[in-house]
Order: sequence, then C-alpha cells, then structure tokens
Amino acid sequence: MKRTITAKIVRSAAAALGVAAVFLLLFAAGGCAAKPAAAPVELTIWHTYVEQMKDDFDELVADFNETAGAKAGVTVTVTAVANSSVLNEKLLMAANGDPGAPETPDMAVLYPKVAVTLEGAGKLVDLDAYFSADELAAYVPAFLAEGRFAAEGGGEDADGADDDRRGGILPPESGGGLYLLPIAKSTEVLYVNRTIFDRFAAETPGVTLDMLATFDGIRAAGEAYTAWTDALTPDVPGDGKAFYYPDGLFNWFQIGAEQLGGQLIEGRKIDEDTPAFRTLSEAYLVPASRGEIAIFDDYGNYLAKTGDAVCITSTSAGAQYYPDEVTYADNTKEAAVFDVLPYPVFEGGEKVAMQRGGGLCLLRSDEARERAAALFMKWLTAPEQNVRFTSRAGYMPVTQEAFDRVMAGDDSGVDNENVRKMLRTV
Repeated sequence: MKRTITAKIVRSAAAALGVAAVFLLLFAAGGCAAKPAAAPVELTIWHTYVEQMKDDFDELVADFNETAGAKAGVTVTVTAVANSSVLNEKLLMAANGDPGAPETPDMAVLYPKVAVTLEGAGKLVDLDAYFSADELAAYVPAFLAEGRFAAEGGGEDADGADDDRRGGILPPESGGGLYLLPIAKSTEVLYVNRTIFDRFAAETPGVTLDMLATFDGIRAAGEAYTAWTDALTPDVPGDGKAFYYPDGLFNWFQIGAEQLGGQLIEGRKIDEDTPAFRTLSEAYLVPASRGEIAIFDDYGNYLAKTGDAVCITSTSAGAQYYPDEVTYADNTKEAAVFDVLPYPVFEGGEKVAMQRGGGLCLLRSDEARERAAALFMKWLTAPEQNVRFTSRAGYMPVTQEAFDRVMAGDDSGVDNENVRKMLRTV
C-alpha cells in the first residue's frame, strides 16, 4: 500500500543540501515558456497570507507588474482571502459550478489536499506543460515533489490491494503531473524559553539543555518541571505547570511514527495496532494527564507569551511570533530569550522532520493566460524574489541556489533575531 500523506517527510537538511547545484532560468529567448503574451493579459491570484507575508507578497506582485510584467504585457491582481477554509470553499464552489460561485482565479496558493480535489475535477493545469526539465531542476527536489501527484486516482497494486495514489509523492517519470509549484517552505523545530528553563535547570539537579534533543528527555524534564513549579507554592498543592506543548498534535504523531520506523496512516485511517502508535500514545497521554504537557487548541506561541509552556515543537515559520517578553497570569512581565533547537527525536528513532507549506497552482483557462501565469510563477520563485519573500517571514526558499545560500548562513535581510536562530537551526 502506497502512502498518501499530504506533506513530504524530509529525512534531514543534509539530504537536501547534498543535491548538486543546478542552473536557474534566465528569462531570455528560447523555450515556449519564455514567450510573452501576444496581447495584454490581466491575471488574478488568490492567497491567504496575512501581516508581513501579505505585505511582502503584494510588494512583489507590484514589482512584477512594473518590470517583467510590463515588458510582457501581463498584469497580476491580488486578492487576499480571509483564511484557507474560505479560499478552499470558494475554489471548490467555482470548480463545481455552484450557484453564486465566484469567478475562478488564474492562480491560487493552496495546500496539496485541496489541489488534489481540484485536479480531480479537471480544473488544474499540469505545470510540466509550461516548465522545462531544466527549469524544474532549479528547485529543491523534495519541495517540488510535494506538488506532483498522479493524474489518475485509484488502481491496484500487484497484490490486488486498492491503491489510491492521489496526493502521493511521485517522480516525473511516474506519469504524475506537477500541480503545485513550491513558493515557500517550513519545517518543524523546538522553541525554548531559555529564561525560564535556565532558572529551572539551575535549581534542579540533572536537568540540562541537552535533554531537549529527545522526546524522552523532554518527558523527564517535564516531570521535574511540573514538580518544581508545584513546590514554588507549597500552600497551593497541585498547581504545577506544563513544560511542553506539541503544536499540531497530528503532526507530532505522524512525525513520531516515521521516526520510529512506522507510519501513522494505513488504508486511509490511523493504524492503532502498531508498536509506534502505542509508544506515541503512551508518550503523550501519560504526561498530559499529569499536567506536564499542555492541552491547548491554538498556536503554541500564545502559550509562550504567557509562560504556560517552556518548550514547544512547532513550525519554523512561527519564529517571528515568539515574544521577547512574557506576561504571566498575575499580569507581571518578564523579559524572555527564546532559543530555536532542532526537532527532537525519540530515542532509538531516525532523525526525521516534516516539510510544510502551500504551493501555487494554475487553474485552467486558455493558452495565453496560462502561459502568462507561468511567466509570473517563474519570476516569483526566482532566487532574488524568493529570498526576499521568504527571509523576512521565516520560510525557506524553494530554488536550490537560494536554499543553499540561506542554509549556508546568509541571513541578510532578516531583522528578527528568532528568525535568524531558526534559519541556523534548520
């Protein structure tokens, strides 16, 4: 049975760095994708970016319209949709031809799950039609692979088992089409409030920062931390604080299963009958029931702002949201320094983290519009534009040249110290 996960598991940063250097597209003559539109073309793009990312994206689109777009007769208009759920709903309404559905945009920033549905309805363009092999070789292979899935869902394995390949990770030679172009990627890291942790470690024999390299060490530290905070108020028994929070519990289980040599999903459902799942369940439920792991239904950076969790596994793209000050429940404030450490590993497990991030899809229209949109997509993901877009927001660039540059320590243009720490850790 093939896997049908929506996020590509990246075995290590070193694997991506080991890919040979590749040539980048220079917008010159030659190749069908380099031809400008024969007549002025006005395109639309939908996204759900907010705050800094929205501003940066809008600025890039304006630059395109004034430079490469003006030269080619292409103008792009941006629409920021409230959130991913609303954007997905609108696109699916348009794809189904529902009454009152909005006009379909030319491009949209999507996650693989929705792209799979739109492709199944015949609404997406296979980008292999507008990108040459050399052009695609400019992207980090693992990032590009997430947007490639089978054009025909379903089928059977050699053993007769049903095989729904839709959404799987497929190489070009497999026949799978490229329906999502990567534009910004993130992974998982560990955020640690060193101000609180160092105070706790100084008063707790045996607790060191090195413990946080494994989930087993985090569990041991969490047990000691809850007891330590409970002892700070001897007149109020049982008020120990949580130490750790997994931001995205499903991701935590999925990555953990991979680390332990298994997989979370089998046959379109969670496989609860594996040693990995039992290990993960015990590792989460026991400390959570004792208050050592925070139970919370929102982003971990909110717990960081109130000191209700000392260490948090979360997306690397959240680095800019970790505070330089903590406000406690009694409204007292304390300056705080956060470290960004590698994603922990279960003892005896393989070092695995997750690749995350949406991609840019091209919706079907006509050849002139599609060709013009492909021109914009290539311009947007070229190293200069891509580094500019990703660095300030805390994402990883998607072309090999830009990725190697950032991974080698080039953090020029990054103003946020936590983002700098994150990039070094990634």
